[in-house]
Amino acid sequence: MKNLLYIGNKLSQHGVPVTTIETLGPLLKDEGYNLYYASSKKSMALRMLDMLWKVVQLNNKVDLILIDTYSTSSFWYAFFVSQLARLLRIQYIPILHGGNLPNRLENNPRLCRMLFSNAYKNVAPSRYLLHHFELKGFTNTVYIPNTLEIDNYTYKERKVVSPNLLWVRSFARIYNPNMAIEVFKIIKDKYPEATLCMVGPDKDGSLEEAKLLASNYGLNVNFTGKLSKKEWIALSEDYNLFINTTHFDNTPVSVMEAMALGLPVITTNVGGIPYLLDNGVDALLVEDRSVNQMVGAIETLCEDENLAQALRRNARSKTESFDWQIVKEAWEEILECRF
Repeated sequence: MKNLLYIGNKLSQHGVPVTTIETLGPLLKDEGYNLYYASSKKSMALRMLDMLWKVVQLNNKVDLILIDTYSTSSFWYAFFVSQLARLLRIQYIPILHGGNLPNRLENNPRLCRMLFSNAYKNVAPSRYLLHHFELKGFTNTVYIPNTLEIDNYTYKERKVVSPNLLWVRSFARIYNPNMAIEVFKIIKDKYPEATLCMVGPDKDGSLEEAKLLASNYGLNVNFTGKLSKKEWIALSEDYNLFINTTHFDNTPVSVMEAMALGLPVITTNVGGIPYLLDNGVDALLVEDRSVNQMVGAIETLCEDENLAQALRRNARSKTESFDWQIVKEAWEEILECRF
């Protein structure tokens, strides 16, 4: 049996949204790999220490280390774990997350070379990150998309008469939740029956800011807080459009899930989004911060059912290529080559 140590933020038990370590890890285990994990410690400092300790503790047991790699503070977990792995002669694979990683490549070239050049492989879940890593000469980077278990997402044809908007993300400034409120304010004037539901936990105080903004505008917005995947998928039955307002992005799983469910997607055209979606084919893309463009896109889908239907069907077709039964073959290829 092949033994893998998976390093990442395994924090759902603390009310944080599930990340790749908690989805990909069990899928790999089902394929016959033996998985060890680090870390579920809530404190960032303790999490770092736990990650490093697990590398030392399991030095003679694991064959390979998988490392969820982000662009902001969690970058340091990946960096220090990778350097300890190098010292102990354990091969590792950074799994690249975060739409701002290209800026990290620009701003910290030496640290990035130490981390990414010495990796067995870098796994990019978007062609956006693959493009930027190859531009910087990291030829050991491969594209393996984020995965969905497509059978868990029931496709539904939804007519868009009055817009019922769904937003699913952590409340953080980089995801610009206030834009959803601003969009809804204008939409509500034209479509009095319109609704907006915003799903996700607070990350940096943005949830309270969004609630205050909605209150100041006299808008009735359904703020659900954190929901499980099963809960928000059930809730999505009552909505007919999905809006994504982020400033930075890579390949957002919530957008992929909305596509699988048959929710037409309207999103800002940032980061990895244009590498994932084709404007006018499987989604409508608008400029970052452009409230008016997003409002216009919503109005277009309310008035053009043929376009809405085409977006739904094309999006669902695209997400079927992300099904685990397909994606696992790419993972098995790089893992089996290593072993």
